[in-house]
Amino acid sequence: MAQLAKLVGNEFALARAEMSDKAGQVGRAAAMIGAGAVVMIPALVVLLFAAATALIRSGLSDPIAYLCAGGGAAVIAGILIAVGLNRLSGEAMKPSITLQQVEKDKIAAREMVR
Repeated sequence: MAQLAKLVGNEFALARAEMSDKAGQVGRAAAMIGAGAVVMIPALVVLLFAAATALIRSGLSDPIAYLCAGGGAAVIAGILIAVGLNRLSGEAMKPSITLQQVEKDKIAAREMVR
């Protein structure tokens, strides 16, 4: 019984450590999303003006050229947001090491009871 209590205590310690690691992962992902947004905004504005100017010079009307440039920017923004959200998905945040260890411990506990 003492071994089982120690085992449960170790599992809680492992779960705490893994959740702390996952929280750090969330923080780093959020920081990357924020930093990417801050750096991307001025660069994107300049690139959009350049793209719209190139489209205008190639013969498109001003509104159509700006619409095409803005649409391209929306696609890029969607990709960046999807990557950030993927890093925050439930599967990425699942404490998989702890769950695997709990399964092993359940088997070990059954063996100890027998």
